[in-house]
Amino acid sequence: MATHDLLHPPIQAFHLIPSKLKKITKKINSQRLLPAAHLRIRCLGIGHYPSGLKSIYTIKASEGISAGPVNNVKEEESAAQIKTSLFQALQGINRGIFGATSAKKSEIECLVKELESQNPTPDPTQNLDKVSGSWKLIYSTISILGSRRTKLGMRDFITLGDFLQIINVSEAKAVNVIKFNARGFGMLNGQLTIEASFKIVSKSRVDIQYESSTITPDQLMSLFQKNYDLLLGIFNPEGWLDISYVDETMRIGRDDKGNIFILERPSTK
Repeated sequence: MATHDLLHPPIQAFHLIPSKLKKITKKINSQRLLPAAHLRIRCLGIGHYPSGLKSIYTIKASEGISAGPVNNVKEEESAAQIKTSLFQALQGINRGIFGATSAKKSEIECLVKELESQNPTPDPTQNLDKVSGSWKLIYSTISILGSRRTKLGMRDFITLGDFLQIINVSEAKAVNVIKFNARGFGMLNGQLTIEASFKIVSKSRVDIQYESSTITPDQLMSLFQKNYDLLLGIFNPEGWLDISYVDETMRIGRDDKGNIFILERPSTK
């Protein structure tokens, strides 16, 4: 053996990994076994790894362990696991009504597609008993931004409350109720109520026809009167809607304008 080789022995890849980084690698590897966390990471997509995750996987590859990017790992997740990931992704964005980052929207849409692929009711309009009743909106790609938010007073004194939908299957009616409260008016509470009818046009699609709308009480109507057409234009459900997923507790819809709606049945507790 040459003297040079004795002075400079080959450096093995694992010598480059500090003990602290090994612990982090072990932790990340164990977290891949958690379905909800794994699914959310996968839906972040290439280039959107949580901080440090990409470099750790690169180092693991240098150890001779075939790890690969997380989003290349394809496993079957149950609907319950996907829902868990979806609820985690929806935290802190207020139903998306005042916007969300493009990365967040992409993550949510990825999870929605995962859930839609496991739809237990592929012909929802033939099973309207699952659609009937009261629902609460938890996410929508419809947003109120910029001058629209300013004109509607939703930057300063109008707060948007729950968005409820009541489906009456026997009458083919849908009622949307959007609740508000106004600061500076004794915390005035009120609501916009929009009534519509629907007609089945396919196994998953309904056509929705606007019928009427009201704002109560009168004091709230006076606040919105100048921009009432703007308000109605945002929340008017007219058009077609595909019911892409429905089970006992959750419903997902996609409309003719490209919007996604996620609703859940309100808790009865």
